[in-house]
Amino acid sequence: MDEYEWYDDDDEPYDRGPYVVVERRESAGVGPFLIGLAFGAGVALLLAPQSGEETRRAVARRARRAQEVAQDFVEDVSGTVANKFQEVRATVEERIEATLDAVDDKKRRVSSAFHAGRAAAREARGELEQRIAESKAAYKDS
Repeated sequence: MDEYEWYDDDDEPYDRGPYVVVERRESAGVGPFLIGLAFGAGVALLLAPQSGEETRRAVARRARRAQEVAQDFVEDVSGTVANKFQEVRATVEERIEATLDAVDDKKRRVSSAFHAGRAAAREARGELEQRIAESKAAYKDS
């Protein structure tokens, strides 16, 4: 009896036949893609219907176009970022200015209230001193 033989309920060998194991990988990664890309580009250059000189000119022309497009994109993005930065800066400066104005207004109000309170205290003190003097005089007279 072979150790790989299987038996069913009747104690007879059960032959399942060959089986296949399938392994599945999610992603091979970027490396094989780049290798395939380089290989495809090389084959395309070898099998191109143009001469080497024409192919080099075409590749250089396309590279310049790609460079121009990339530069335009970078300029657009940097301009957009600079504009956003200026907008945010202006907004922050406006809020700081408004906050400082509010603080100055509160300081003026507190100072005004302080001086009004001080003046009222002086007036009350004067009235109190006058009443005390009157009370003393009335006490001496009696």
